[in-house]
Amino acid sequence: MFNPKSILITGGAGFIGANFIRWLLSQTDATIVNVDKLTYAANLAYLSDINAPNYHFVKASITDTERLDALFAEYQFDCVINFAAESHVDRSISGPMAFVETNIVGTAVLLEMARHYWQNRTADEVRFHHVSTDEVFGSLALTDSAFNEQTAYDPSSPYSASKASSDHLVRAWHRTYQLPVTLSNCSNNYGPGQHEEKLIPTVIRNACAGKSIPVYGDGTNRRDWLFVIDHCEAIWQIIKQGANGQTYTVGGGVELSNNEVVRLICAQLDQRYPAASPHADLIEYIDDRAGHDWRYAIDCSKINQTLNWQAKHDFASAIEKTIDYYTAQSR
Repeated sequence: MFNPKSILITGGAGFIGANFIRWLLSQTDATIVNVDKLTYAANLAYLSDINAPNYHFVKASITDTERLDALFAEYQFDCVINFAAESHVDRSISGPMAFVETNIVGTAVLLEMARHYWQNRTADEVRFHHVSTDEVFGSLALTDSAFNEQTAYDPSSPYSASKASSDHLVRAWHRTYQLPVTLSNCSNNYGPGQHEEKLIPTVIRNACAGKSIPVYGDGTNRRDWLFVIDHCEAIWQIIKQGANGQTYTVGGGVELSNNEVVRLICAQLDQRYPAASPHADLIEYIDDRAGHDWRYAIDCSKINQTLNWQAKHDFASAIEKTIDYYTAQSR
């Protein structure tokens, strides 16, 4: 059981990172330092009510070697959890170099910083956890088996290719330098605090405003949906009990098409706001994006069996909590 005392969380003002920090503060009294450069997708307001003496925020990029060096020296981190990433597929298509800089170069800088400060430290003493995505595996056909830890990488977009590259770097630093690491590849997250560009916030926001709900292609693309708090619990379980050098695929066990997700949200909004129903009339199918993977699915057998983790939230109740959050902002 690894019990870190001083934790560097990168990208902690992003959706998953911010939810992880809020959740982690209820689990540990370790020092937590959140480093985020506050790009457009950051939501520092989501953390504004935190008033814990063991939590600290630092505005900085993970490519800033000098700043990171000073932070490692000051806080003597024994755990790094790397959430920092450019993550929107559409933006990676129109501007790929930002994804290369943050996701690849930034990960390499963090790995080198950890290697420098953790020389001769063991997996019982330190841990570098890298948070990645199932998108590195490419696309599945309906009859294909779900992704697992042995699935070959086959990224389709500059985003997924940059995340695949960062995964390879983490494994290389483990094998070459014996840096203690764990990795996780998660499915589509949803929940409170997600940036408005993502599917579920877009559906809720537009439906509440009476605007068209854009759906790519014919809406049949399928995803495994993971509630963000379940993901937070999985990450912490991996860090505390996961085997050094191992990868864990993490999913919610809820595979739905985009059409199903959108219509479920519209149906819940119809119940809440019947005067504006049917919200599904607002659905508008738009041209599919380039490199759009058709299906993702996750096999969670390894983390289920070796770490006794499984998702606790069903989609219906978790999406209701998510709608509560966004409708409070929209109405």
